[in-house]
Amino acid sequence: MKPQLSVSSVVVLGFGLAAWLLGSVVPGLADGGAGTRKNSSGLRLLEELQSVITDLAEEAKPSVVSIFPVQALGRTRDGSGERMPNSTGSGSGVIVDPEGHIITNNHVVGDAAEVEVRFSDKSKLFAQVIGKDPDTDLAVLKVTTDHPLPAARFGDSAGVKVGQWVLAVGNPFGLDRTVTLGVVSGIGRENINLSRYENFIQTDASINPGNSGGPLFNLRGDIIGINTAIINFAQGIGFAIPSNMAKQVMQQLIAKGKVVRAWLGVGLQPMTQDLAKKFGVEENEGVLVNEVFERDPAALAGIKPGDVITKVDGALVDTPNKLSRLVAGLEPGATTNVEVVRDGKRILLKVALSERRDTVVTASLPQTRSDLKLGIDVQDLTAGLAEKFHLKENRGVLISKVETGSLAQAEGLREGDLVKEVNRVDTGTVGEFTAAVSKVKRGDTILLRVLREGRAFYVVLKPGDP
Repeated sequence: MKPQLSVSSVVVLGFGLAAWLLGSVVPGLADGGAGTRKNSSGLRLLEELQSVITDLAEEAKPSVVSIFPVQALGRTRDGSGERMPNSTGSGSGVIVDPEGHIITNNHVVGDAAEVEVRFSDKSKLFAQVIGKDPDTDLAVLKVTTDHPLPAARFGDSAGVKVGQWVLAVGNPFGLDRTVTLGVVSGIGRENINLSRYENFIQTDASINPGNSGGPLFNLRGDIIGINTAIINFAQGIGFAIPSNMAKQVMQQLIAKGKVVRAWLGVGLQPMTQDLAKKFGVEENEGVLVNEVFERDPAALAGIKPGDVITKVDGALVDTPNKLSRLVAGLEPGATTNVEVVRDGKRILLKVALSERRDTVVTASLPQTRSDLKLGIDVQDLTAGLAEKFHLKENRGVLISKVETGSLAQAEGLREGDLVKEVNRVDTGTVGEFTAAVSKVKRGDTILLRVLREGRAFYVVLKPGDP
């Protein structure tokens, strides 16, 4: 099938350049002189640019395959809507070596025992699923063949820049090896809620249902991303998994059949403006440790609740997602340097990482709101209350009531929450809680460390006048 360049993308990207070249460089071209058009240096430049793109499309297409999980065959594919995370269906993939390894999305493969792969020469083979990684939404397949297959090469996604041109190749709506042209619209996109470790490349190259798992190429023909998702209510917004992440995951899946990641052993939350003031850092500088799990690497290295992690092996940390990605990219057993801010001082700690556990804990984070009175009643924790609220603690201050419309309710505090600290001071009894709160001056904020359902988090309260 002849490659199809997205008309809208070409217009947006090339019209301004073409107008300048054909209007400014070649005056009088509007008169339609054939000789002028033939000798136009501007036109030749545009044709050379076009040749680069068409040559790339022809070079790229043979490495792109269509993928059909066996249980999905025979279903009607109307292409409507957006794929949901981890939903199974037909999609795309790219051959990454002549021996027949193919990378695609985990949600394309799903739980299929067999996968049919269709190649550019119309041949078909059944593929073995070598391994899957739901945390990055990647999967690796392997076909057995008696001849080398046309393979694409990985590029370095660390060098991707916003504004550079890219080609997306895939099989949207069953249209084999469709090529669309666009630009990189953004990098480092996270909080899309499609996978655990998000660091997406955003592109306006047209990506539609069926493109999932297909490659995103730069103009040199290098894979810089694996297309994974679209936003179905917005045109020109698609996301690709960076090639460096995809390559690292692929290598582990081929070697081990699974991905093994390092584990730090902390609970985290973002650094808001109010929290930053309390912990002596800039807003969005580092991430706040709200919990340290016993006998895990962070605890053994001396990391404590209330520490602000700012760097891992010299790499800046500004979101919990980034810290998770940095740690997950390291080998279990490796020793990493973690910089923390504690009581205004920067400390460098060496942490011997372990293997990530299957169940990863995320904290529930209340949001900072307006200035209101505190609005809570507290009481000492008893054995009966601990049983009622499923608490394993035997000491602490239990929130027994939250007033409607109060600051506490606006901050997300609930009946049954256990207050463990007030302004970094342990509060095991109501007396200790009252003493700590009484030291807060008018206009100051209160930092609480709260335990809920076995997970801890920090919250800043801004009490009004008593």
